[in-house]
Order: sequence, then C-alpha cells, then structure tokens
Amino acid sequence: MTAAVTAMITAVVGVLGTLLAPALSQRFTARQRAEEAEVVERRRMFEDRRAAYVAMNRASRQFHTLLKDALHRLRDGVYTDQERGRLEEARREHRDHYAEAQMVVPERILQASRAVNQVLAAIDAEVKRLDRGRAADGESAVQALLDLKEAEPRLSEMRRLMREDLGVDD
Repeated sequence: MTAAVTAMITAVVGVLGTLLAPALSQRFTARQRAEEAEVVERRRMFEDRRAAYVAMNRASRQFHTLLKDALHRLRDGVYTDQERGRLEEARREHRDHYAEAQMVVPERILQASRAVNQVLAAIDAEVKRLDRGRAADGESAVQALLDLKEAEPRLSEMRRLMREDLGVDD
C-alpha cells in the first residue's frame, strides 16, 4: 500500500466516524431514555397495584367490621339509622374499590377478593332481612355472627396474596 492509499483510507474512516458518531450517540441516548421510561412505567404500575391493594384490603375489612357491629346491635335491639348509613357507605366503598382493582390487579387476587365478598354479601343480605323483620328460617344475628367468622381466614388469605405479589417477605 502506498502512502496515498493509506491517507485515503484514513480520511474515509475519519469522515465516516465523524458522520456516524452523532447517529450512534443519538441511538444510545434514545435507548437509554426508553429503558428509563420502562422503569418509570413499571414503578407506576406497581404503585397503582399497591394502592388498589391497600384500598381493597381496607374497604373489605371495614365492611366486615361494620357488618359485625350491625349484627351485635341487631342482636341487642339497638341498631339505628346511623349504623345503617355507615354500613351502606362501607358497602359502596367496598364495591367501588373492587371495581377499580379489576383494572390493575392479577386474577388470583380478584379470586381471593371474590371469596371474601361471597361471605360479606351473604351476611349483608342477612343483616338487611333481620333489620326488616323478614329473616328466613334459622336466620338470627347470633347465627350470622358465627357465619361471618368464615370471612376472617379469607381476608387473611387475600392479604397474604397481596403482600406476596408486592414482594413483601415475612
């Protein structure tokens, strides 16, 4: 190779390097931004799921607590409009948080929530019948309190699955 050919090759490589450097730099920066955006999106989805879990757990437990309170008051004959209103509000909140969660949580969490909801809805219907004086045969506040205990292990299982999904270790 002659000095002229070597100079020509060096010039071509230099020009190509000068032309390609900004394109490669831009591509690297774009890839970095895409990776950062993906991390931010994963974090946002995690936070949305966590917020849905907190809301579902709180609403389910509040509904459970107010059902238990309503049954005690029905049993004692001191159930008032104030308690009815609080229970109705808890029922709506429970329903609303479940509806929101359906959009962001995995199916196994929804299944656990449905298992809780089966018990709560059945007891809620029984509370309404007892309150209206239309209890079915064998229905009583005392029996409903015993039946409501079935929700407790389901609530614990739902919470356990949520914590597991969030990566919370005991």
